[in-house]
Amino acid sequence: MNRIGIDLGGTKIEGILLDQYGKELTRKRVPTLRKEGYNSILTRIISLIQSLMETSQTAVTIGVCTPGAISPNTGIMKNSNTECLIGKPLKNDIESKLNLPVLFENDANCFALAEAVLGAGKGVNLLFGIIMGTGVGGGVIINNKIHRGRQYIAGEWGHHCIEKLGRNCYCGNQGCVEAYISGPALENRWFQLTNKLKNMEEIIPMYNDNKYGDIYIKWKNEFLSYFGQSVANIVNILDPDAIVIGGGLSNIDFLYDEGVQSVYNHVFSDVIDTPILKNQLGDSAGVFGAALLDKLEK
Repeated sequence: MNRIGIDLGGTKIEGILLDQYGKELTRKRVPTLRKEGYNSILTRIISLIQSLMETSQTAVTIGVCTPGAISPNTGIMKNSNTECLIGKPLKNDIESKLNLPVLFENDANCFALAEAVLGAGKGVNLLFGIIMGTGVGGGVIINNKIHRGRQYIAGEWGHHCIEKLGRNCYCGNQGCVEAYISGPALENRWFQLTNKLKNMEEIIPMYNDNKYGDIYIKWKNEFLSYFGQSVANIVNILDPDAIVIGGGLSNIDFLYDEGVQSVYNHVFSDVIDTPILKNQLGDSAGVFGAALLDKLEK
């Protein structure tokens, strides 16, 4: 039996088809177009799955990873930074259209699972996988199994408060980690400091731009401080064997030296050596994790 994995991201929906041995048979991507709303996203997911099923020409299992989580009580989506998904029966709608069972999992959990089994965290007993991109999320993997928690919110470090009465967050609270070190939050902060709209790919190299030198240092130091505080909270609470960083911001080199030191400066221990690692599977970790849900969650 082949395996289909779907990764519903903020900007793209990726699908992968693996054979029974885990070999990649094909992969496809389509834009999410989340501004077009829930029904548009639902249609695009179903179309992508059907396309992969046609390619498979044999029976498949289907796993989907999403921003947010399925409530264990109501079966509807919650806690998603793709806000049009919140309150929607996404799992039920997909299963009804396909007339097949579909495994669902939080995207950060799928990322962490894939890195624990196939990537940078392979062989680690307790892994915390963090995603830093459009949003900030996390997943806890214990002995290659996802730890979801009682409310299915284990790993949601993006909604720890790091600034009392701080910036507003889409979740309704103030001062959340996501409001400070997600990609959009960092871009918004750059705009506040410079009155210039820049994306992260444009901002990071500007350390050697004489026009923005001092502003860049201020922006970067704020970023490192919030990163250090928030990741140190993870270490202080969970004390994982390793942390793996994923998402678009995982490609920022200074997170792995200055960022690690900032974390260590805030950890409640006289000795701290927690490995903080870059992912090995890139932005495809989520889709691999989704495809592996059936095999690994039995």
